[in-house]
Amino acid sequence: MFPINRGRRLRQTPEIRSLVRETRLDPSELILPVFFDANIDEVKYTDSMPGVPTYPLSGYESITKDILDSGVSSVLVFGVPKKKDSVGSDAYSDDGVVQQAIRGLKGALKDGEELVIIADLCMCEYTDHGHCGVLRDDGDVDNDPTIELYGKIAVSQARAGADIIAPSGMMDGQIDAIRTALDMEGFENTPIMAYSAKYQSAYYGPFRDIANSAPSCQCHARKDRATYQMDPANRREALREIASDLDEGADIIMVKPAGPYLDIVREAADSFPVPICAYQVSGEYAMIKAAARNGWIDERRIMMESLIGIKRAGADMIITYYAKDAAKVLRGE
Repeated sequence: MFPINRGRRLRQTPEIRSLVRETRLDPSELILPVFFDANIDEVKYTDSMPGVPTYPLSGYESITKDILDSGVSSVLVFGVPKKKDSVGSDAYSDDGVVQQAIRGLKGALKDGEELVIIADLCMCEYTDHGHCGVLRDDGDVDNDPTIELYGKIAVSQARAGADIIAPSGMMDGQIDAIRTALDMEGFENTPIMAYSAKYQSAYYGPFRDIANSAPSCQCHARKDRATYQMDPANRREALREIASDLDEGADIIMVKPAGPYLDIVREAADSFPVPICAYQVSGEYAMIKAAARNGWIDERRIMMESLIGIKRAGADMIITYYAKDAAKVLRGE
């Protein structure tokens, strides 16, 4: 007459629910994107990314303290240069904005403090056309000269003190070119976190506001990145891209965006015995923020639910603009 199996038995109290919880999130698994702009003298904020600061190339001690005090121990560094040109030369300058920021963050750490600094490696913030490499005459990115520059960027970032290099350009052969360049310069122990399955997504818009990196309408450049970022409709292609990056020497692979591509995160985790990263991108963050500001959702609960969903799908680490807020929640603050 009555059910023998009652799932509710294990949901009766917070303590029991915690005891049987299948998926757990830890602050050490969260990576915070941080932005530095060589053109500003004080912290600024971007309307489409509420609460996300862009820092000047100063104040590193307060920045590192704020991050470490939250419980976050890893950052992904982006930069906006003073000048842009057709080949993104500031990206591989030893005095480039990301290189300066890495040295500043490293130098601000006190004895006993550790902050994993991951350097985003791309050229879209540094080129005057907004694409991720050198352009051909037809306006598309020229793959092979571009990956040669990626090697130069990787070496300059490693020389500045980056702990991990994270190439995001989606060029063919980029991991091999970067691994070779790093090894030749004595950085054979510097890991590569590959943006292996990076989709041509509409969720990147707010990031491009901060980084001023949208493809330009000037000259003959293409207006999107469809020839190198992946078609959102494709699943098997993502597995091929991941396999290729691993064959070329990637140590960690990434799926980007995270939320709309949880099936890809799950398949990657099931298919490859390597650390899996997922990037909860700017559009995902901005939508939660916008809905919360309108009073439509509980921001804190949605934040944590979205992150646990990414972890449950198979991610070992998550890049998120909510890293500090989520870490504080996880620490009971």
